[in-house]
Amino acid sequence: MPVTDVTTDPEALTMTLTAEVAASVDRLWGAFTDPRQLERFWGPPGYPATFTEFDLSVGGRAHYRMTSPQGEQYHGVWEFLEIDGPRSFTALDSFADADGRVLADMPTSRMVFSFEPTETGARLRNTTYFDSAEALEKVVAMGMVEGSTLAMGQLDRVLEGLRAYAAGKGTQTEILDDTHVRITRLIDGPRELVWRAHTEPELMTQWLLGPDGWRMTVCEIDPSAGGKYRYAWEPVEGEPGEPFGFDGQTLLSEPPVRAVTTEHMTGTDFPSTLNDMNLYEEDGATLITLLIEYPDSQTRDMVLATGMTEGMETSYQRLESVLASV
Repeated sequence: MPVTDVTTDPEALTMTLTAEVAASVDRLWGAFTDPRQLERFWGPPGYPATFTEFDLSVGGRAHYRMTSPQGEQYHGVWEFLEIDGPRSFTALDSFADADGRVLADMPTSRMVFSFEPTETGARLRNTTYFDSAEALEKVVAMGMVEGSTLAMGQLDRVLEGLRAYAAGKGTQTEILDDTHVRITRLIDGPRELVWRAHTEPELMTQWLLGPDGWRMTVCEIDPSAGGKYRYAWEPVEGEPGEPFGFDGQTLLSEPPVRAVTTEHMTGTDFPSTLNDMNLYEEDGATLITLLIEYPDSQTRDMVLATGMTEGMETSYQRLESVLASV
């Protein structure tokens, strides 16, 4: 987690985020001024950003949207005021509608991004200036501190590159808060194939098996938004365990990038989880990022204690073998 500090100052009407990274100033500047890189971390987990306009010039604008797991979109625009690459840039940051028009009833702030070298890499300092204490209080109440911290927590993987960041680490599970867990796994294969392996039954039944000794007996899936699915497993003959399954619905589908589904254990009154899967390809490898939202920390801990991470790693190893033969 590169963020080292986030402070708000009601007297100066500022919020300042500081992060330390093991990368050069030039590399850090590139991540913040290339929209394809920027959108990989600007939105917090569950609300990825998409930049539809990015004119890095004095007087130029950037327009982006963040999309929730339910498909709701929240738009923002930047107006660049000062640019001193690769050391700093300043922009007005405003809430906007889908057409990029500034929302007059929401606060506009001035953001200053500065990048400076350190002994181990570079330091980012992002200071946001507000027009009033009310405006500062409003965005803090909206979760700006937590959201910014989680968003910048994704910066390392962008700066380092996927293979260097994730290769050889296997399935990684991170507890983000009481109800959210993020699981990442780098798959050696193109994103199109990884997407197909998550949406085509003939491929899914070859790898989505969990620990050795289990087989998939039901694989029914409609991957389109609003479609339903049902999966079931049972132990192979002679192996211990009781059959079980999951069912749910696809809430959001953006092939081959993102799919959001609910997940419920079939035949139980257990609450459903929300599973938000994102796929990003770089250098022939695809990073699977799965954000799981649990109803509470007790459910989260119960599921993690079942050995979920280990079971997923076994399945992902099979996935790589399946993709190699497709």
